[in-house]
Amino acid sequence: MTLFWLLTCVAITRAAYGCGVPAITPVISGYAPRIVNGQNAVSGSWPWQVSLQDHTGFHFCGGSLINTNWIITAAHCPVLTSHVAVLGMYDRASTSEARQVKGISKVIKHPLYNRETNLNDVLLVKLSSPAVYTARVSPVCLAASRDGFSVGFKCVTTGWGYTNATTKALPSKLQQVSLPLISNRECQKIWGKDILSTMICAGAAGASSCMYDSGGPLVCRNNGIWTLLGIVSAGSSPCSTSSPTLYTSVPKFQTWVNRMIASN
Repeated sequence: MTLFWLLTCVAITRAAYGCGVPAITPVISGYAPRIVNGQNAVSGSWPWQVSLQDHTGFHFCGGSLINTNWIITAAHCPVLTSHVAVLGMYDRASTSEARQVKGISKVIKHPLYNRETNLNDVLLVKLSSPAVYTARVSPVCLAASRDGFSVGFKCVTTGWGYTNATTKALPSKLQQVSLPLISNRECQKIWGKDILSTMICAGAAGASSCMYDSGGPLVCRNNGIWTLLGIVSAGSSPCSTSSPTLYTSVPKFQTWVNRMIASN
């Protein structure tokens, strides 16, 4: 089987709002078979979630805030400096949320990104002005390794992607889903040899990310801290809940991320 769709779209100093510790506690009811079909998150409980939007306000990709100046997302997301990053958004239809709309000053795509194979699907976005940390806007920690997150460990992905790939229904409120990690060997049985060590597979157990979740986070909690383990990259065209979703492995790119942030 071939990967059909590309989901369209550093250590961080702990301050008043430390990385990976939401001021508003997420509520995850065990295993919930959602983003496809939708389960509303608690408003503000994923404070690093970013909505990347074009000049019309159309949400085309997700992302994760990793410090006051930088967002990490997927390289296949067509981010331009004319776009904006919206922080603190929960309900796309709301006009009363305390959002921060930030311009984009720089876009850094991994130089070895390959659209055909999804290899190195990672991109950094520099904000035109620093994010202000609040109860609804704070960074996620970057996972340094997969230690502690073994096969079967349940992590969470969030986004405003399709809740139904057939009807192309888009949710108004941020969706969340708990997904088990699966081994790359098992993932290769479905997607083939293109699943490499720089990728992580999760799902295939009744839930799936879908189009427009691209670039969003796959976070795992360890010792009370949420860390960014993966970036939504690709999956099956119908967003099948029995097929795994492919995520870029954040630990594999931490050195590159730190180097790019330090030099830019």
